[in-house]
Amino acid sequence: MSASVVRPIAAEALGSAGLVAVVVGSGIMGERLAGGNVAIALLANSLATAGGLYVLILAFAPLSGAHFNPAVSLVEALGGRISWRTLAAYLPAQVLGAIGGTWIAHAMFALPVLQTSTRARTGASQWLAELVATFGLIACIRLVSRSAPAQVPAAVAAYIGAAYWFTASTSFANPAVTIARALSDTFAGIAPADAPMFIASQFAGALAAAIVCAWLSEGSRE
Repeated sequence: MSASVVRPIAAEALGSAGLVAVVVGSGIMGERLAGGNVAIALLANSLATAGGLYVLILAFAPLSGAHFNPAVSLVEALGGRISWRTLAAYLPAQVLGAIGGTWIAHAMFALPVLQTSTRARTGASQWLAELVATFGLIACIRLVSRSAPAQVPAAVAAYIGAAYWFTASTSFANPAVTIARALSDTFAGIAPADAPMFIASQFAGALAAAIVCAWLSEGSRE
C-alpha cells in the first residue's frame, strides 16, 4: 500500500485519537477540579472539546478531510466526495484511533487503561438528542462548506461546543467516539449497553441531514 494511501488513513486515526483524548481527558480533569459541580465540569469539557476539535480539523483537513467520524464519512461517500473504498478504510481507522485516545487519556491520569463505563445514558429523549446533535453537525458541515469553506473548522467547533449544552445527551454525535467512550468509566463515559441506540440515532440523524441538505442545495441552484 502506497504512502499516499496510508497517510490519509493514518491522519484519520491520529485525529480521532486526539479528539477522544481531549474529550475523555478534559472530562476527567474537569470532574476532579469542579468539586462536585457538574455544570463546571461540563463547561470545562465542552470548552476543551471545542478548542481541540478546531485545532485538529485545521491540522488534518488537508491530509484526510478531518472527518474523525463514521457518520461524516458515510455522508461524504453518499455524496460522492470520497470513494466507498476510502470509506471502508476510514471507518476502522476512526474507531481504533478513538479507542486509542481513550486509553491515552486513562494513562495520562494514572487510571486503569482497560475499563468499561457504568454511566447510563438511555431513553427516548437521549436518542432524540443524538439524532438532533448529529443532524446539526452534518448540516453545519455541508451548508458551511458551501457558503464559507474556510470557516468549517470554526463552525464545527462552535457547533459541538454549543451542542454539549442544548442536547440532553451532551452531543456525542459520532459513532467512533461513542464506542471509545463506552470503554471509559469516567465523566465522559457511556455504558456499553446504551451505545448501540446512540449509534443508530447518530446514523439516522446523519442520513436525514444529508437528504435535507441535498434538497436545500438543489433549491439554491434554481
